[in-house]
Amino acid sequence: MPLIALAIACLTLITLCYGGLCAASPFGTCRRCNGFGFATTTDRKGRPKRGKSCRRCKATGKRIRAGRWLYNRAQRIYREGTH
Repeated sequence: MPLIALAIACLTLITLCYGGLCAASPFGTCRRCNGFGFATTTDRKGRPKRGKSCRRCKATGKRIRAGRWLYNRAQRIYREGTH
């Protein structure tokens, strides 16, 4: 029984921390371009150069976090349902 209570407490703490992170910083770096906003390629001499713009983040280098996306969606549904 104490093991289940400990697991629930840990999951609650993790959820609250992630919720705080989503509230404080709703955008994270794009995982595809690592926050650059474009792909890095190399030229024929092996030097890095700028590649195509990232389509996932639309060349901003930022993406919305999953928790913040869910919160925004819930708020939008709530607002549309109360009008």
